[in-house]
Amino acid sequence: MAIAKVIEVIAESDTSWEDAAASAVAEASQSVRGVKHLYVKNMSAVVSGDKIVKFRMNVNLTFVVED
Repeated sequence: MAIAKVIEVIAESDTSWEDAAASAVAEASQSVRGVKHLYVKNMSAVVSGDKIVKFRMNVNLTFVVED
């Protein structure tokens, strides 16, 4: 039986929500091995004028704990 752990990560991007999700995985992978799943909990954006300038998301990342 494998044991999984879930952490919450907040990420942002100047480009897109997809890029914010990718950066959440990339940043977490620097200190956590074996990320297996990403669940988007919340998405928001910062608007300036009539344009989105920051894409933000809260995600849960699941990884398997090694024995």
